[in-house]
Order: sequence, then structure tokens, then C-alpha cells
Amino acid sequence: MASPLTLLMPVIPGTSPEAIAATLAQYQPVLDAALTSIGTVHYARTLLLDAATPNLQPGLEANAKYVIAVITEYDGSFDAYIQDFVSQVGTVFDALLQFVVGGPALIPVANNVAAFEAFITANDASEHQPNTGLYQAYTATVQQILAAL
Repeated sequence: MASPLTLLMPVIPGTSPEAIAATLAQYQPVLDAALTSIGTVHYARTLLLDAATPNLQPGLEANAKYVIAVITEYDGSFDAYIQDFVSQVGTVFDALLQFVVGGPALIPVANNVAAFEAFITANDASEHQPNTGLYQAYTATVQQILAAL
């Protein structure tokens, strides 16, 4: 059975969306490789949202309120997943957290595991009502799916 993570990280006001986009693009190959090596992630995506617009689509408006969203579905426990994040994707989070409210205090995440886990728990919309539902069409794990291919 998969578990959801919808991590919503508010961006420090005044941060350039171009800087965030460039960082996401730079680290995407590292992120893809790490998520593949973890072997428990069904899907993962990173989005830049603007809470100041009705449809959340980012623009370049002066009143932008950006949020970096990391949305995944994974197998196993939350604690094991966060440990995988720290060991395999820590450098990606180190790069992104420089833009996030409260994020610089967590860098490097490898030295701040408990605080990083608390940050994720507090900012995981999947764990807060009314967002706790997850439809899953199958119960197979990533490893079971890969073995069947």
C-alpha cells in the first residue's frame, strides 16, 4: 500500500522564481537517479505554485507568494522514507531549502535529520485534514511492479 507526501514549502518573499526554476532544473537528474535508487517511489513531482493567484499558476507578479510543492507516493513507512530522503536526496533538499521559509536552518539536512523530519511533518498537506485520502488502484509495491515487467 502506497503512502502520500504532499510537501508544501513556503518560499522566502522576494525570492526569484527563475532562481528556483534553475535549481530545480539543475538537480532534476540527481533527483531522478536518487528516486530510482531508493526503489520505493511510485511517482514524484516538484511544482512551483503561487498562492497569490486563483489557479496557483506562478507568474512574475510583485505580490507573488510562491510555494515549492514536492508530491510523491511511496512504499513503506514515513520514517524510512525520510531516512531515504536524507541519504539519497539530501543535496537536492539542501539546494531547495535555501529558498524556503525556515529552510536555511535545516541545511545540511544530513546534520539536522530530526528537525528536517519535523519540518516535513508540519508541511505535509497529506497528513492534515481534510487532505488525508488517497485512492490507489493497486496494492503492489514498486519492487513488485518492476519484478513483473
